[in-house]
Parts: sequence; structure tokens; C-alpha cells
Amino acid sequence: MKNISKAILLAGVLSLGACKDSFLEVDPITNVTDTNYYRTPEDAFRALVGCYDGLQIIWAEGISLPVASEVMSDNAFGGTGASDGFGYQMLDEFDRARSPADQNLFGANWTAYYKAVFRCNTLIGKMDQINWTGSEQLRTAYEAEARYLRAFLYFDMVRLWGNIPLITAPTTENVPQASPDEVYKLIAEDLKFAAENLPATNYAAQAVGNRGRVTKWAAESLIGRVYLYYTGYYGKSDLVGTVSQAQALAYLEDVISNSGHGLVENFANLWPAASVANYAGEDNKETVFAVKYTYTSDYNGNTDGNHWMVMLGMREQFSYPYGNGWGGGTVNPKLWTAYSTNDTRKAASIISIADENIAFVNQGKQREYTGYYNKKYSPMVDEQGNSIPVENGAVNFMIGQFQDYVAIRFADVLLMAAELGSPNAQSYFDQVRRRAYKENFTPVAVSKAAIMAERRLEFANEGIRYWDLLRQGIDVAANAIAESTTLLNAGSPVSKVIAANKVRETQGLQQIPYTQITLSNGVLKQNPGW
Repeated sequence: MKNISKAILLAGVLSLGACKDSFLEVDPITNVTDTNYYRTPEDAFRALVGCYDGLQIIWAEGISLPVASEVMSDNAFGGTGASDGFGYQMLDEFDRARSPADQNLFGANWTAYYKAVFRCNTLIGKMDQINWTGSEQLRTAYEAEARYLRAFLYFDMVRLWGNIPLITAPTTENVPQASPDEVYKLIAEDLKFAAENLPATNYAAQAVGNRGRVTKWAAESLIGRVYLYYTGYYGKSDLVGTVSQAQALAYLEDVISNSGHGLVENFANLWPAASVANYAGEDNKETVFAVKYTYTSDYNGNTDGNHWMVMLGMREQFSYPYGNGWGGGTVNPKLWTAYSTNDTRKAASIISIADENIAFVNQGKQREYTGYYNKKYSPMVDEQGNSIPVENGAVNFMIGQFQDYVAIRFADVLLMAAELGSPNAQSYFDQVRRRAYKENFTPVAVSKAAIMAERRLEFANEGIRYWDLLRQGIDVAANAIAESTTLLNAGSPVSKVIAANKVRETQGLQQIPYTQITLSNGVLKQNPGW
């Protein structure tokens, strides 16, 4: 894996040289090694771009975390096609018996995550090999970016699988699983370093050539998220002795007071399919950090697009402005009814087939049809039904979706700070709700319960709800996710049961890919319940 990853890393960073003569002045690829490549700040920059590229492709294959997080929560069912396998139902019901052959649902993701970590580890480990004379500030900035990305990757992995190998330097060793505390300690240390050394640049104000890069505000915001999840899920008083509640709150308050981020005035304008011509743009003032995509993916090794969004589209049917897709993550009607009629987020978050008078004719092809789909991350078409990505030059709509995944919004920062006990908690809470209700806004006293209820409505279909449930305790999560209802499979009613005890048995963790356990010769141990 080390040699394969090295080749991928070097190929990725050197390919950027096609744009500028200076980038082309490198050794031939056959002569480049990790020993002689890392010599100049320019080499480091191209390696850093390779780290971002590693982040971009973690969900290109397998099952993306944004989709899986919604399916595992009480917001959505597995869905997909009526004749497809039952892997998404196994994910949704936490039950291996639903699809015993699907032992590697996240296999491609596991590999992609560790390849991305490899890129970050390599760059971080080569800092002393590079001549930084005259560019000393770049050293800490580049290291801070790489460490943020590594923390982001490990936070995904430790939440999803719980017990994972912790690798901080390139190695060919068969590394056993670390304790979650060890992983979270690295995450906390990386994020603190990033917060102290990243530029205090507003994400939306970045120059065109720097769009999508990590900022100080992204690091401080992610510290808050990691703190809340770790202390909630594991029942701890601080983040592995590295970040206290007061410190986590201070980081968030700094973002609120000094970052220049703010709420986009109209909630619907955050999402292309909900606003169309009024879309605020992918680099709007509310975006603190996003995983960026373009339409340039192809089948020749360029993996730049949002490959997972097609899973959420209506099953093989478009209806302007919504494009067709594979019908995964069908929205639970309970989420639709959780919104009040005065909440502008309702119609901005969910496609309602009935309420929007969509002539949906493909129920016969859809599994677990509910009449509701994800609007925030829906593929899009023009009024003639032509795929927007294809019109922009994508090779096809499946791999050419280019909507960014907004990982952290300013609304999240406000609600996290309120939850952590800010003196301004009521004000922060009201700001989020006032935007949602506009002239129908009525104040609600801020409390932990009120914040958690608000978070469900604010971040529905964004891959956040599941982790919010788990950090309230496994029993809270299991009881919320448990379901006994009737859905339509190929137009026929079918009983759907999600048992709370299955969530408890797995502790909310997913199965480690069995190929990895086999390759490790049993060094890796499977999670309980799988």
C-alpha cells in the first residue's frame, strides 16, 4: 500500500504542473522519490494539493458519509432501486442478516481514507527535508492545512468504525487498532495546531486560486464539533484532556466574533435546487468549510466530481429543476411533518412529490418509496430536462455533479456555541430560528432539548443528524431511529422494521470491511453486532 500510495501522491501533485512552466521543472516521474522530491516550498505546495485531492475522493466509490449518515439516522430510509441488492437496507437497519453478502460496503472508502491520510502523513513528515529559507511562514501554514485535513479524515473514520488503526507516518506494518482516545488525541492536537497557525481568512474571501482551502475558522469550528461528539458519545468531561468545554466555546466565540462569517438571509438560497437563480453560491458567507467538486471527472483517472449526489436523486426520473438519480436515502415522512408550516426550511430541504405536483411515474422502480426526496443535495436539470453538469462539460451526470459538500456552516457554529453555554446562547439560537420563520418568528427559550430539536430541522439531509443522535447516548439514538411502518416497494406496500436493539448491539458503529480484516490476518477485529 505504501508504494501504491506514493505513486498516486506523486502522480497527483505533479499533474498540476500542466498549467505553469515553473511546475513543469521537476524531475521525470521515473526519477522522483519521496527522498528527492520534497525539496522546495513549491514541492510542498503541490503535495498539499495532493492532500486536498485525497479528501475530494474519499466518497467517490463505496458509500459516501453524507448519504450513509442520513440513511443511518431517523431522517431517511435506504431506498435505491426495487431490483437492487439490500446493502442500503442493511445499513439502515443495522442488521447484517438483511444482506449477508455485503461485507464490504465501505471497503472502497476505507482504502480511500487511508490513502488520503498517507498523503497528509507524508507531507507532515517531510517538513524538515524542505528548504524553507525565505518562506518560513509557509511551513507552518502548510503543515497546519495538512494536519486539519488529517484530523477531518480521522474524525470521519473514528465515528464510522470506532476502532481503527492510527497511522501518523508512512508504514508497511500491519498496524492494529488503536483506542478511540488515542485517535481523538491526535485529532485534538492537529486541530489546535491548525487553529493556531492557519490564516484568519474568511472562506468566502479567498482569492480564486485559493478557493476551498482550510482557514483558522474551519479549525476552530471543527474543534467544537469534535468536542461535542466525543464528550457526548463517550460520556467524558473534556476532549481527551486536550480541550476543555471553556476552550471549545472560546474557539467558537472567536469564529462568531472575528471570522466575518454570517447567515445567508434566505435559507433556501443555500441550496441550488431549492433556489435555482437565487442560489447564494458555493462560496457564500455561511460556508466555513466545504469539500469542493467540479464537473471534470472522467473515466481516465480524474476524480473531481461529486459522485455520491446521484444516489439521492429521484429514481430514474427528472422534474425541473430536479435531476434523476438512483432513489437512495428516501426521506422519512416523519421529518416532513416535524416542520411547522411556517418554517421556510421545510420546502427548502425536502422534495415533496405531492406538494410540488410532480408527476412521478417510477414508483415501480423505487424501493422504500415515501413521496419525499433530499432537496439540498439533488442533481439538477434545465427546463428541457438536460443535465446541468453535462451542459457544463461533464462526461455524464453520474460522476459530473459539481455541488460542493458544505461540511461546516456558520449556523452550526452558532448552535454549537449556544449548546456549550455561551452567555449569548439565546441570541445565537434566535438568529438561526428567526431566519427560518421570518415574519412568523416566535421566540423559544433556549435549552439543550430545544437546540437538539432545532438542529434536526436546520441540518436535515446534510449528514449531521445521526451524529447528533449518537452523542446524546446510544439509547436516545436507538429509540429515535427505531421504526415500524409500511413503505412502497415497486408500488406494493411492504413492512419496514428498524429494531432499536440492533442499534444498541452495534453501538451505532458500522462494520469494518471484511477484506481489511482478512488482509490483516486477523489483526483487525470486527465491531460488535457485525
